[in-house]
Amino acid sequence: MLLKKKIPMKYVLGKIKVELVLVLLYTIGFELVHHYYHALSIDIPIAVPTIIGTIISLLLAFKSNQAYDRWWEARIVWGAIVNDSRTLIRQVIGFYEDPDFSVEASDFKERFAKRQAAWCYSLGMSLRGKDPLQPIKSLLTEEEYNFVKKHKHVPNALLLLHAKELKKANNQDRINVYQQVEIDNTLSRLCDSMGKCERIKNTVFPTTYSMYIRFTLLLFLTLLPFGLTDFLGWLQIPLVTTIGAAFFLIEKMAIHLQDPFENRATDTPMISISNNIEKNLLQMVHEYRDEHNADDDMFESPKLNHMQPEKNAYFVL
Repeated sequence: MLLKKKIPMKYVLGKIKVELVLVLLYTIGFELVHHYYHALSIDIPIAVPTIIGTIISLLLAFKSNQAYDRWWEARIVWGAIVNDSRTLIRQVIGFYEDPDFSVEASDFKERFAKRQAAWCYSLGMSLRGKDPLQPIKSLLTEEEYNFVKKHKHVPNALLLLHAKELKKANNQDRINVYQQVEIDNTLSRLCDSMGKCERIKNTVFPTTYSMYIRFTLLLFLTLLPFGLTDFLGWLQIPLVTTIGAAFFLIEKMAIHLQDPFENRATDTPMISISNNIEKNLLQMVHEYRDEHNADDDMFESPKLNHMQPEKNAYFVL
């Protein structure tokens, strides 16, 4: 999930520790050879690595922008999932005919809300390559759970259950055909959002682009000591290492942002969003029910957000 607090420097440098060690060893070895074997010294004008550094800066800026666009698109899609989930349950509550406020109708709406929350959890887990059934068992009936576990694509199976329930409600004259079509349009938007997430997940960022940037960066760091050693001497070791760290960190940031569903600290916070969706949907259902059954004690108090933090630890890094 996305971290809101300050990220520890140990975590940041840990992402590039191999590159930093290699750059440090190279600069130390270069300075030792240059200091003790002057006959082997080669001076390169500082303008040469400067030009290469400018090219790298442009390439990294472009890659960072493209990577952030992918991350932001993923966040926009999940924002649409939040809105459509609320719309879905509002439509179910508003359209379902229930003049007597029966237990059957209340159970129908609550099952719909829990099933939609389960869809959000299962989609987030499947995008991260984890078991989509793990967090949803307590949200589904035994019959529903047995149905979805037979499907390879669990979120799609849950949308299918939504459609079956709508058809059943239409056959029982609980909703009319126009209301069924309207709710089905909302389900179609949820399906579209699911497809957009899968497109982002399955579209690989061009590997040749990253390879060319890495090659140019290594060339820059290889030539940089030749242009600095006559001016700085041994001080070029920490300077080159620091410059290399800056470029490697920018490159690593872009690599992480370009894949927003890989269970990293820079991920789209899908499980946190799903927790909020579950809470909102069940509150909508229970507030509607309690409004018409304030004095009826046959309903239990709502139990919102079934995913407790300690049980939800596998969703974060």
